[in-house]
Amino acid sequence: MDLTTEVRPGANRYVSGKGILKEILQYLSNYEEVAIVTGKTAYQAFCDYYGSELPFPVHFYDGSASTENGLNIAQNIQKAQAVLAIGGGRVMDTSKVTAQALSADLILVPTLISNCAPYTPVGALYYKDLTFDKVAYFPKASLLTLVDFEFLLSTPRPYLVAGIGDTLAKWYEIEGIVRRLDWSSLPASARLGYVAAKEIYKILFDDAPNALEALSQKKVTPAFERIADTIIELSGTVGGFAGAYGRMAGAHALHNGLSLLTETHCILHSAKVAYGVLVQLAYTKDYDEITHLLPFYKACDLPIHLSELGLSHVSHHLLKPVADFAASSSETYNLIDPHVTGEKILVALDSLESLTEQTKQ
Repeated sequence: MDLTTEVRPGANRYVSGKGILKEILQYLSNYEEVAIVTGKTAYQAFCDYYGSELPFPVHFYDGSASTENGLNIAQNIQKAQAVLAIGGGRVMDTSKVTAQALSADLILVPTLISNCAPYTPVGALYYKDLTFDKVAYFPKASLLTLVDFEFLLSTPRPYLVAGIGDTLAKWYEIEGIVRRLDWSSLPASARLGYVAAKEIYKILFDDAPNALEALSQKKVTPAFERIADTIIELSGTVGGFAGAYGRMAGAHALHNGLSLLTETHCILHSAKVAYGVLVQLAYTKDYDEITHLLPFYKACDLPIHLSELGLSHVSHHLLKPVADFAASSSETYNLIDPHVTGEKILVALDSLESLTEQTKQ
């Protein structure tokens, strides 16, 4: 059995709308034993919105999104019919480990619009020191994902910005993989993933700036709703249907390499992936596409320079381990180029920095 090759569409039930979290106890009414896994800031935000704490034991994760932490939480819980995760992507992925260890149902409540972690049965796991560990594939998706648009108006702007960038990568990574292949030979589900990624690209360009404006005004608008569902739900369907054809490629491989640098640990996962999109395009010499994207990146405050990733003073000596990691056989840059090398990625990084530096002038 190889979970990486299976079609994994996403949550068993996905419910989005205004005010739905006010009815959360109704969604949990079939369970006698529920354990909450969350972060302190996330849980406080939830309680402020809901009006009180929930009548279930609360377990706080350590911020690492590590297998070790997920298993430790499971040992502390010992027994639960359902694990209720309330938080951002790291809480979601930690809770997937916990729920699997307990053989419990998983219910996900995102507190941020930043990635597809609340939807997909895939997790980005790290070591305790926050360096990248692996992409984990879980046998079960969440039984229920609850997306409350009114609650998500509390998303800090940088997280929504990062979510836009991470979701944009869905198109560029699947396109970068598929362009090398014979379309007629692609599985039907991979074609569906490709088409979904293209529609995601269109929604982002049409709605992302308006959604950011709605967030600043604390107002739920149709654009805000579409962007929330696109980042959380639709982005998960690309890899869910397309599998290895659309799950990750150059942009995510570069992110994983960047995790080796402690300077980048304070930068959001999705922001590093967004920068990785530009590096991937430089790698494939799609400079016109980079030029096309730069106004969108600037309008959405997405990073276009290494200095925006906490790397003000860079050199090949500093970046070589990053590039070599991204080019390794265990990473996914080889889906863009089977003959990828760290040196080629360094050249792409240099090319991108030179190109974006010109935009300052």
